[in-house]
Amino acid sequence: MTTLIGFVFFGLFSPGPNVILLTASGARFGFRRTVPHLLGVALGVGVIAFVTGLGLGTLITTYPALRLVLMIIAALWILWMAWKLWHAEPAQTTDTDRPFTFVEAVLFQWVNPKIWAVATSASALVADLSPLYQAGTLAVIFSLTNLGVCLFWTYAGSLLKTLLSDPARWRVFMRIMAVALAGFSALVFL
Repeated sequence: MTTLIGFVFFGLFSPGPNVILLTASGARFGFRRTVPHLLGVALGVGVIAFVTGLGLGTLITTYPALRLVLMIIAALWILWMAWKLWHAEPAQTTDTDRPFTFVEAVLFQWVNPKIWAVATSASALVADLSPLYQAGTLAVIFSLTNLGVCLFWTYAGSLLKTLLSDPARWRVFMRIMAVALAGFSALVFL
């Protein structure tokens, strides 16, 4: 289990769509307003790990056409989010300016290729367990580990809020985050 937890931690802690979006949201909206997004990511990652443990990850890798469709959808979704980050202005008090909701964050995990890759790889570490026990183990380890990861990156982003109060610095930061996110969309196809 130590190997599994270490693998999951490093797989989830390294930069990817969730890390980039949570850091940017923490910087833009602050820690408290980003909590629903954070919790949605933690639960959504656990759900993906669960269904991967039940065999969905194997199904996706077995059917190349299905995998290609999912990769295209993921890349387009990530590019759309990168475009939104590129054009993001400092947080304003409007009804349309808000972080991801809990449900949006849960649903985003279905098109997050990094989570699928980490979950599929991690399932090999518990392949000797029954499918239901494997799924449950992966779900708990992924959700709890990712909760800590999400807390860290959201808090780190919120610490940047004061530093980024200058509009020019804000644009530079958000554009760096947007480019990083857009770059990740190309990695979907590797």
